[in-house]
Amino acid sequence: MANAEAHRIERGRRELYKLGKSLRDGVPRDALADYDPPPSRDPLAIIETTLADRLPSLRPLRRDLMSESAFAFLRGTADVMAFDLVHQRAPGVRAQAGGDCHLMNFGAFLSPEGNVLFDVNDFDETLPDVDIVHDLRRLATSVVVAADDMGYSRSQARDFARRAVKCYRERIFQLAVMSPLEVWNVRVPLRDMVGTLRDRVLHDRLSTAIYTGKGPENRIDGLPRIEKTDKGWRIVEKPPKLSRFERMSDGEADMDIPALFEQLIRQGLQEPVATLFRRYSLCDCVFKAVGVGSVGVFCAIGLFMSDDEQPLAMQIKEAKPSVLERFGFGRWDGSQGKRVIAGQRVMQAASDIFLASADSSDAARRFYMRQLKTRRLGSISELLKDKAFPSYVELCGGTLARAHARSSQPAILAGYLGKGEAVDDALASFAMLYARQIESDFETFRLAQGAATSDKTAAV
Repeated sequence: MANAEAHRIERGRRELYKLGKSLRDGVPRDALADYDPPPSRDPLAIIETTLADRLPSLRPLRRDLMSESAFAFLRGTADVMAFDLVHQRAPGVRAQAGGDCHLMNFGAFLSPEGNVLFDVNDFDETLPDVDIVHDLRRLATSVVVAADDMGYSRSQARDFARRAVKCYRERIFQLAVMSPLEVWNVRVPLRDMVGTLRDRVLHDRLSTAIYTGKGPENRIDGLPRIEKTDKGWRIVEKPPKLSRFERMSDGEADMDIPALFEQLIRQGLQEPVATLFRRYSLCDCVFKAVGVGSVGVFCAIGLFMSDDEQPLAMQIKEAKPSVLERFGFGRWDGSQGKRVIAGQRVMQAASDIFLASADSSDAARRFYMRQLKTRRLGSISELLKDKAFPSYVELCGGTLARAHARSSQPAILAGYLGKGEAVDDALASFAMLYARQIESDFETFRLAQGAATSDKTAAV
């Protein structure tokens, strides 16, 4: 009986593999190398449309951050790339998409059990039932642009992109023979990756960052600097990225943050977690400008303290519609906050227990809540990118495969991707083409910024 059941399961997987392989008839794998710019593309117009939906006081900061490098520009233009990619050929191999899977949207975090894991860690653009090629194209392109910014040759940049896709493909084949439950429980412990590094200095630095200490400095590691005043514990400002709400000139920032936290706790948290949360009291709130692409989106940090003054840092962020939905990759009919936290729970192996969503009192705005990321772990992605770039891009590729496999039939993905290197080569070639598009758009953007600055100076 056991042998018969195993045979039935294996036969089912072979059929799914054949189904995936049949998709090559519609979109051959080498066709993924092509990039045809849409004739109607206007990257500056797309950027300005997105910018118009951000807090006015922070629009200049977002422009400045995007002007720093081609890679920073790529990080801030998930909207432009979504517009371009929806016009490219894709096979229809679908999963929950991250939507903005560039290299710096992967990272380390603590699981609820205290283990240090590596995973996708940004879900503002997530959307279900999207072709996996979107995420792969964005990841591969980010590899090329980052490598170019770091001074690697173009041949090296292409090879790195190819290796990221190869690790994705090989990981999909490993996952394709597992049961759905086994796939769901796969983790990526960061210690395992660090153990493979031959650079002793880097190994020691990463091991130090991963180490979970017990002192007070570790309990507040996710927080900005805090201090105890005659009014209690307060977050120390660091404008323009960390400011008190009374200093904000934007009407959209004038919100009852304690009431919003209470609503998120009451409506969004399961009762056992809500019971835990009631042991903490809100002491202070500040506004935070986050990321590159998210600068100008409403975001607040709340400092909570227990009776014995143990801190807990929470973040509220407004959930805007995904750029994937905006440009026709799919549709989400529910609350945008629920879209973000649902996508995180699907793609991440061990999600934050404090994830919650709620709408504003007038239902015009949507928000989600999570625990603030741990700072010492947040720096690991930058360290790996700068000091172990080839290993890092491979880690990101394999991690994305596991994230996609949680919401798909990995055997179908494996059938389309194949055991050969056709997809690796094709997507590496696409990344090289699209990286040139990024470089051209970046130069256009910088020239436009310079012209705008000159006009303002002349007016003065």
